[in-house]
Amino acid sequence: GGALTHSSKSGVAHFTGDDEEQVLMMVRELISFLPSNNMEDPPVKTTIDPSDRAEEILQELIPVDPNKPYDMHDIIGNVIDNHHFLEVQPNFAKNIICVFARFAGIPVGIVANQPANLAGVLDINSSVKAARFVRFCDAFNLPLITFVDVPGFLPGTTQEFGGIIKHGAKLLYAFSEATVPKITVITRKAYGGAYDVMSSKHIGGDANFAYPTAEIAVMGPEGAVNILHRNKSDEEKAEEVIAYRKKFANPYTAASLGYIDEVIYPRDTRKKIIGALEMTRNKRKTNPPRKHGNIPL
Repeated sequence: GGALTHSSKSGVAHFTGDDEEQVLMMVRELISFLPSNNMEDPPVKTTIDPSDRAEEILQELIPVDPNKPYDMHDIIGNVIDNHHFLEVQPNFAKNIICVFARFAGIPVGIVANQPANLAGVLDINSSVKAARFVRFCDAFNLPLITFVDVPGFLPGTTQEFGGIIKHGAKLLYAFSEATVPKITVITRKAYGGAYDVMSSKHIGGDANFAYPTAEIAVMGPEGAVNILHRNKSDEEKAEEVIAYRKKFANPYTAASLGYIDEVIYPRDTRKKIIGALEMTRNKRKTNPPRKHGNIPL
């Protein structure tokens, strides 16, 4: 297969360009994010982009209707330095985004669900794509920033027969094993096991923030009500949905339990992430001595 096949179907290629010069520029930019070796910190660049820059547009990007899509690239682009990032495998497993970027000059790796593609669900390809990216960042001491809007794992026999459980576990393993600073922002949906996998507090997240629009629960209100109150009328179900959302599907219940460190306004995302990076700058964590980890391959 050619470049199109391996960049969009097989996932073998990570970068493609129109010509040799463009690809070499991508390689040069990639190297600019990395230290000379794994014992060094990533190179920090001077930036004139203010650390406390607030973006009012972020207040309007997430639709009021939780079932309406939006482009997570818009969230990422408005909070990073100079609105610039380098995306890895942009045409493969589009339901998850993996990019290199900087905050206050500090190189980071960003993993984000993409609600504009398959509603941001995790499937086999997206789990493997993100897991490899997370391990790459951890190997070179790049802090991990995670933006979460995930309704769950993709259902269906194709995924089940393909081994979604073991492939999804790769991402869980990668985040759990990573010793770099891990900062998470929940923008909207964070349901069930997929929420746990996306660098949650339960697997060692250092700083976890949530927008007021966040819904953190075992499943969505409508799905839960259809199971728990399937014999009730439509009017009664509608009331139960409201009650469920008020009691469970909001960030404040999770915050009261310690799963969220702070509920933040979207406009303050950049400032909060940079503050968390400064707080975890001297983080030192090592995994137990062993020959190697037993990642579920």
